[in-house]
Amino acid sequence: MQRKAKSVLLVLFGILIAFPIFSMTYYTMVRTSTPEFCGSCHEIRPAVMAWESSTHHNNAQGFVADCMDCHLPAPQDTVDFFFTKTMHGMKDVFSHFTGGDETYDRAVMREHVWATMKNDQCMKCHRNILHMPGKSGAMLAHRRVLYAGNGKEYRCTDCHRHLVHNDRQFYEYKQFSAPYRASGLPNLGI
Repeated sequence: MQRKAKSVLLVLFGILIAFPIFSMTYYTMVRTSTPEFCGSCHEIRPAVMAWESSTHHNNAQGFVADCMDCHLPAPQDTVDFFFTKTMHGMKDVFSHFTGGDETYDRAVMREHVWATMKNDQCMKCHRNILHMPGKSGAMLAHRRVLYAGNGKEYRCTDCHRHLVHNDRQFYEYKQFSAPYRASGLPNLGI
């Protein structure tokens, strides 16, 4: 009986310790995943301001894609999400304390993100890109990118680079703009 009681006490002790640790970790992750938190660093603030004036923040559908929607894996992939979020955070904190605005080059960071962002990040929200009635050119371009052959790989950011983090003098509401036309890939013939 004593062995059983000891096991029950160890399990209860484990739950008692694990619950607050898990709760604090979850709370921290939620609070540090907001655009307001990202914009609290001077280096990131211009990117947040540019995002606020983009169609990923202002659109007729009322949908807002936050920082973590594009820059982090889906939260369902818990281990990859926490690892990637931690690495992004450590990189930004290191950059902030080792030079800040003076050494943070937005153009270099933007090129790095465009080169490393996976199509899956965009496809989390843009799942219907192969079914766009009335936009056969866009559907064909998306098909060529998603089903590229001969060992070629194309990224969404190859054509859609200038949607979000561009400095604008005004808010860009897509319902009041001319129809969007991506820059296209020269080697796709688009």
